[in-house]
Amino acid sequence: MNGTLALARKEMVRLSRNKRYMIFSIGLPVMLYLAFGRQATATAYGVRFAAFYMVGMASVGAFSGALTGNAQRISQERKDGWIRQLRLTTLPPQSYVIAKIIASMATTVPAIAIVLALGRFYGHVQLAGWKWLAIGAAIWLGTLAFAALAVAIGYRFLPDTVQPITMFVYFLMSVLGGLWFPLGGTLQKVGQILPTYQITRIGTDVIGSGTVSMTSVLTVLAWLAGFIVLAVLAVRSTAEKI
Repeated sequence: MNGTLALARKEMVRLSRNKRYMIFSIGLPVMLYLAFGRQATATAYGVRFAAFYMVGMASVGAFSGALTGNAQRISQERKDGWIRQLRLTTLPPQSYVIAKIIASMATTVPAIAIVLALGRFYGHVQLAGWKWLAIGAAIWLGTLAFAALAVAIGYRFLPDTVQPITMFVYFLMSVLGGLWFPLGGTLQKVGQILPTYQITRIGTDVIGSGTVSMTSVLTVLAWLAGFIVLAVLAVRSTAEKI
């Protein structure tokens, strides 16, 4: 376990020095919130737009960091033989994947915390302390699904293919999931099946009524289970090749 944690720490240090990672996971959602989050009269899903957009932009940063950059690095390291080298060490076979997920979950915390802080001090979102913690925890735990998906894609595809795949999945999930703007009508019906939409609704429900729909929780858990299965299958299918 110590070796796995050491590997995770090295990955976190490397991620913190990755300018592209920082731009898309922190810079982009912060700029978007500064540009559009301070709408005094608009509402979305029964709460002030500033509160909705806070949840959406925190999710955008966290999910982007967990999926797009992670999948690319896993695929490149698999191609370069780094995973094969690790398997020659005393580390357990699953250490690499666990370390990647730990690092991914840890490095998404700043994106969530910064956007929530913007919501409080720039968007003037006023909430009870437990609601801030609940919203942050919901987004952070939802990030685990995208970290698992990153493992599945990174193990399954070559680096040149990974980037367009992850960008397509990310934008599909974020746009149809209503992270960028609130959904209505047919789009909302489509979005309801996605984890991104349900995580956003969990956040706005906590802000509004202080309760969470069990449908939202079960939908997110179902996607998490599905992505974990895909990750396990991808790792197992490539074990003999690397």
